[in-house]
Amino acid sequence: MTQPEEKLVVAGDGFVGWHALNDTIMGGRSSGSCNVSQAGLRFSGELIEQGGGFVSVRSPLFSPPLDLSGFAALRLDLAGHGRRYKLAVACADGVAGLTELIPGGLRWVHEFGTELEGFSSVRIGFDQLTPSVRAQPIEKLPMGLPLRLDASRITRLQLLHSKFDDAGGLNPGFRPGPIDLELRAIQAVN
Repeated sequence: MTQPEEKLVVAGDGFVGWHALNDTIMGGRSSGSCNVSQAGLRFSGELIEQGGGFVSVRSPLFSPPLDLSGFAALRLDLAGHGRRYKLAVACADGVAGLTELIPGGLRWVHEFGTELEGFSSVRIGFDQLTPSVRAQPIEKLPMGLPLRLDASRITRLQLLHSKFDDAGGLNPGFRPGPIDLELRAIQAVN
């Protein structure tokens, strides 16, 4: 049996259960909310840089975890209005759950740009994702154990617009103010 070239992860009203997670969790004042329709997810809000500087939308926990091990990448179909976003992927690890003990949680992230107008189709290879905790890249667990993305055990997906880039520096595409993100679909692809 051959592996399909792509697999739909979520689209249209399948985004029910996705929710906003903004910098208010760390004392910021940004706001945002999600609306889901047959066209997909729409996230809108107000991004305030002082005291925080991020807004995001994330999936519920996948239980059981998504097994995307037969694929090389995720493709996002979205309208981001020229902003730079990060895809963050959480996965259960094969190191006895040690990554879940890291405060703030380990996420595999990759920053990407969007078209100023219309929809973008963005492909992010699993090999492009780098480990990060709270916008700071890390290479190893505190005990020196190496980190490895396990695409067979993906537990959550998240899209963020943050003042920080992948390397922990400032995101040159960051813009405070009103924000509007439309997400049509996420697919696993080769």
